[in-house]
Amino acid sequence: MTIARQMRIHAHGGPEMFSSDKVELAEPGPGEVLLRQHAAGVNFIDVYHRKGVFPIPSLPGAIGVEAAGEVVACASDVDTLKTGDRVAYAGPPVGSYADLRIMKARGLVRIPDTLSFEEAASIMLKGMTVHMLLTRVRPLSAGQTILVHSAAGGLGQLLSQWASSLGVRVIGTVGSAEKADIAREAGCGETILYNDRDFVAAVKEMTGGSGVDAVFEGLGGDILTRSLDCLKPFGHAINLGQVGKPLDAVALADLGPQRSLTVSVPGVFAHLRTCPDLQTAADEMFAQVTSGAMKPRIGERFALSNVAAAHAKLEAGRTAGAIVLLP
Repeated sequence: MTIARQMRIHAHGGPEMFSSDKVELAEPGPGEVLLRQHAAGVNFIDVYHRKGVFPIPSLPGAIGVEAAGEVVACASDVDTLKTGDRVAYAGPPVGSYADLRIMKARGLVRIPDTLSFEEAASIMLKGMTVHMLLTRVRPLSAGQTILVHSAAGGLGQLLSQWASSLGVRVIGTVGSAEKADIAREAGCGETILYNDRDFVAAVKEMTGGSGVDAVFEGLGGDILTRSLDCLKPFGHAINLGQVGKPLDAVALADLGPQRSLTVSVPGVFAHLRTCPDLQTAADEMFAQVTSGAMKPRIGERFALSNVAAAHAKLEAGRTAGAIVLLP
């Protein structure tokens, strides 16, 4: 009998809803492995799951969609992995806030030996989101200009790093001078302190009125609709979440034909689910890390049992870089 420790919620609500529960795990079934998790990533979608904005399948239940660890047992029909393999994952089913977990082998990818478990857990979801953006949603090339909102956040930093490595000019919005320094270290050539300056006017000034080729934002509210005014003709606005407020409606008539704009609301889980070869896609993302183009930045480490504090800090916007939980 295998007993796992899971940080679960028994009802939706605030960070205080977490409890440390012992849960009995079955033996790995067909296509499954038992994974000992060494680090789990914390993402804003976990907050939505905790609050019930996106309900989890059942209560009580663990949340979390990202982790890295070691395979400790495999079902007899699993031939793609073996005991001792270092692996990571991102995406459903939820439940990564645990020390042990049964997972489908097809959802796991092997991680490079040079990447620590903490780094893998901090970069898997965000790194594959950037992979989706730059390979499927909006491929970029040298000489183009983009605007990245929340450029000092975990996703913003990785996106800025990968884009700048391609020769793209990156303008980032941030909330403080300290975060501006972080964004510049991540590849932003220029930063805008959005509390001090209207970002639309700033972008127009920085680009001589021409605008940017693409905008990436995950704040929601009117940030997406206001960002349309930052785009040049045939520009592309991409929303990645609604951390602040629900999205404003975008009228199709406002996108063209004079402006000829495109709006996307892509989801990384769909990307992970439909990749023809998940390991190859992950290897492409990991190559950006091993080459130095992307540098995982872990802003905070919390014990798994202290997940409530991690969620409180994430919701307060007091983080720079990724948060990982350590079982």
